[in-house]
Amino acid sequence: MLDLSRVLAGPLCTMMLADLGAKVIKIERPISGDDTRGWGPPFDADGQSAYFLSVNRNKLSVSADLTLQDDIEFIRSLIRDADVVVDNFLPGTLARYGLDKAALLLDNARLIWCTISGFGASSTRPGYDFVVQAESGWMSVSGPESGPPMKAGVAFADVITGKDAAVAILAALHGRDRGVASSRSIDISLSHSATAALVNVAQNVLVSGSDAGRWGNAHPNLVPYQLFDAADRPFVIAVGTDGQWKAAARALDLTTLADAPDLDTNAGRLARRRDVVAAITARVAEAKAAHWIARLDEAGVPCGLVRSVREALKDVACAAATGVAPATGGSVRYPPPSRSAHEKLVRAEYWSAFDHVPILASRVV
Repeated sequence: MLDLSRVLAGPLCTMMLADLGAKVIKIERPISGDDTRGWGPPFDADGQSAYFLSVNRNKLSVSADLTLQDDIEFIRSLIRDADVVVDNFLPGTLARYGLDKAALLLDNARLIWCTISGFGASSTRPGYDFVVQAESGWMSVSGPESGPPMKAGVAFADVITGKDAAVAILAALHGRDRGVASSRSIDISLSHSATAALVNVAQNVLVSGSDAGRWGNAHPNLVPYQLFDAADRPFVIAVGTDGQWKAAARALDLTTLADAPDLDTNAGRLARRRDVVAAITARVAEAKAAHWIARLDEAGVPCGLVRSVREALKDVACAAATGVAPATGGSVRYPPPSRSAHEKLVRAEYWSAFDHVPILASRVV
């Protein structure tokens, strides 16, 4: 797989596939490399930015200057024997440098090419997560009810797009290898992936005809399903069924609510949202979060502490050099590369370069 992408969505897509075993060669600009190499601090002891490290393990790095004919021919040679190319250049950019997607797909009958854009294959607008979160409706439903629109703390539009691209590539590879006729040219956009990821929020609007609003840490369709403040720290209660509601109310010693017929269904609880939330708010403030979580856990009610990122990372295999272990399986075989780390080797051996790169002694699986 040839990775002609940069920043987040494309590199995340190629890293996910690399985790699953794909051989990925990352092409970077001379001198500056991927944009995210400079997106710090923090930087590690070798000067690698944490941002770059997060989405570029299991790849070999080579620099190439698209204004040099020799480098264009080098890239064309890699594409000639590749199974997949991923790029996120603006429309027409690669073709101007002699890397025409349609022509290269004709040259390699097994090639699958995925282009990731901000706003669709014909748009020349740069695709940045923050802009997409604003325009896709996400910010309009995030943040306090009476506060301003709010972006997510993670670049979720990029992340979802990268995952969508990986899924589309795997589907195309599966179809190709089964002889199923399908397009080998894939176009994935941040704007479409982000809008599709509105899922139930979008469907609420389509069904009701009313626009969505902000609910802060509450849920538009479920009660109680939100953040509460215990005596020492915040935690969440996520009641998804009527049975869980009964169990939650009793675990919180709210017998009157548990026995109220008009609260037996979620629709009834939505109608009395203020009463239900006020009663729970007052009750959980009487004791520490651990007390309530123990009682709710015993009753089988979904709940959890609001933890910091550092606390959450204690539950997963992870390392400063290689990030969080793959969530979809696979393994970490190579650390994220320094810029042009495999220049001479790849230019001499092309795809056979992987036969000469040592695999990490301690592989994260």
